Amino acid sequence: MPPLPPSSTPPHGPPSRSRLVRIGWLVGLPVLLLVAAAAYSLGMSRVTARLERQASEIAAATGEGQPEPWLRVSVAGRDLTASGEAPDASQREAVIGRLAAIEGLRRLTDRTGVIEEVSPFVWSVERPAAGRIEAKGSRPAEVGAFELAQRLKPALPRDTTLSDRARAARGAPRDFPDAAAFAVERLQDLTTGAVATLNDTVISIRGEAASLAAYDALRTALATPPQGYTLGTVEITPPVVADFRFGVSRRPDGSLELDGHVASESAREEIRAIAAEAAEGAAIDDRLRDARGLPQGIDGPALARFVFKLAGLLHQGRVSFEGAAISVEGNALDTAAVAEAEALMRDARPAGTAVGGVALTARPIVPYVLRIRRGADSVTLSGHLPDQAAREALLARLNPRFFRESIQDRTRLADGAPAGFAAALAAAIDPLSTLATGELTITGTDLRLTGTSLYPESAARLGRTLPRALPAGWSATVTIASDEAPAVTADSGGCGQRLAERTAGHPLRFAPGSTALAPEFYPVLDAVAALARACPGERIEVVGHLDPAGAKSEAPADPVADEAAKETAPKPVKANAKADPKKDAKSAKTGKGKAEPKEAAKPDSKSEPKPEKIEAERADAGADLARARALAVVDYLQKAGVPLERAAAPTGVAPLSERQGIGLSLRS
Repeated sequence: MPPLPPSSTPPHGPPSRSRLVRIGWLVGLPVLLLVAAAAYSLGMSRVTARLERQASEIAAATGEGQPEPWLRVSVAGRDLTASGEAPDASQREAVIGRLAAIEGLRRLTDRTGVIEEVSPFVWSVERPAAGRIEAKGSRPAEVGAFELAQRLKPALPRDTTLSDRARAARGAPRDFPDAAAFAVERLQDLTTGAVATLNDTVISIRGEAASLAAYDALRTALATPPQGYTLGTVEITPPVVADFRFGVSRRPDGSLELDGHVASESAREEIRAIAAEAAEGAAIDDRLRDARGLPQGIDGPALARFVFKLAGLLHQGRVSFEGAAISVEGNALDTAAVAEAEALMRDARPAGTAVGGVALTARPIVPYVLRIRRGADSVTLSGHLPDQAAREALLARLNPRFFRESIQDRTRLADGAPAGFAAALAAAIDPLSTLATGELTITGTDLRLTGTSLYPESAARLGRTLPRALPAGWSATVTIASDEAPAVTADSGGCGQRLAERTAGHPLRFAPGSTALAPEFYPVLDAVAALARACPGERIEVVGHLDPAGAKSEAPADPVADEAAKETAPKPVKANAKADPKKDAKSAKTGKGKAEPKEAAKPDSKSEPKPEKIEAERADAGADLARARALAVVDYLQKAGVPLERAAAPTGVAPLSERQGIGLSLRS
């Protein structure tokens, strides 16, 4: 069957009227809704605008008699939120009542309060993010939030906004805005997370410095807080640097220069303590800057100790840590020190460090330095000595003079000692031993003695006598202070009794044939010297003693003095000026020319001395030895501060026996 022809009419016929109505209604509904929404929005905006206007009028009215309006109102549609601190409860209630009475209000959220007196008055600012600073705590009601914000605006870091969440309160300290601006300004040099707090008149700051320059700026600024305010807790962490380094330079005079970075103040104190020990009294120039960044795995204290240990092997030079590597360069103390430094770098470096450059030489020591420091309970030797014999001689001279103190020998052996070195050293050791504390330094041909004497007279005398005792070409500088307390004057009877008490049980006996003071003499003689100064009307008389019959000499040798005598003694001259050098040389080579031993001469009975004469000579020799011993004691007392005219060894006085020892007595 063929298809029907197309038709121009709908299959169901033309639309009905009711259908057209329904379609028109559907099309018009959105339009109606839009019109209704627009009308509602317009109405709401009018309501909101009216609410905002009336609320603003109420808020503005709260500024009467105040620095600024205390009420702040935010509007959201028909809802209001009130915040702020009213001067008193009645004003707060009145304002809340007026807000609640506004026509068209749906909900009122009350976040207001009443200004109170607070103590302590605490206000803080924190930097939670790079572009924001938040204020919390209490702010002065007398200033007002807006005015305080204007005062703080110039102190804010660049591109930073202030969010004020503080509540108004009474009790703020004087000049609070200035102190608050000072605290806010410090945040410019700190990273995020920093906090500054005012607790009454105490300013505390906590945070991490943004850079080395910022850290220095903070230290400078915190040195002068606002007038009337003080610093409380200041916990500022040094910045982290990428090129953490540390170095020690030693100068020829023994002084040290510290540079580079140090992670904290406690680390700085520890480093300075190690430096003081290494410098042995010389100056320390601290140029360290606070910074963190020591590579992980490296022990900071161990690194510092190692660097100073290397520096101790230098006469002049530098030890540095940089890029996790340790380097050393300069002039070592001696050839052995070069080997020691190389061994340390090879075998004893702190974990995590590498070997940098090692460039050491061992040139002659110029100037030649020796230092002897006397402390309260120790004597420390450092610097150089010519050889082992000189070291042993020096220790042999020091031990009996400093028998109470421990002697710490840190000297090294090296050539280059100036002429007269031993003689100058011998001249200065005794003066050093009379000091309570002091230091003897030899630098080239310059000798320096400094310290504190127990006796002012002794201090003055050393300044006169020591320069004269030095070899030709040497110079001396003597700087001795005296901290002696004023002596209490005693009566004559009391002086005699006190002398007996101080010498009882301590017989001063010299070794057979010796005039050297024994170490156990010093406490007794020091007490006698102090007594003499307390008894200005008395004179001390000293009598020496003899040796026991048949005693052999046990006089102790003084190696340093012997060596000094060798330096200054004239060379021996040959007795036979006409001797033939060639004949002497031949005789020495062949062994000929020696005098044949002659038959021993028979004793001549006529030349034998008489027993009486021998006994008289022995008595004279004993008297001379006894007087020499008395003079040695007098010399010590005078060095200890007893005036010259008040200590003497009278002539013509019979010596005492060995059992009695030295005799000490007072004469008016």
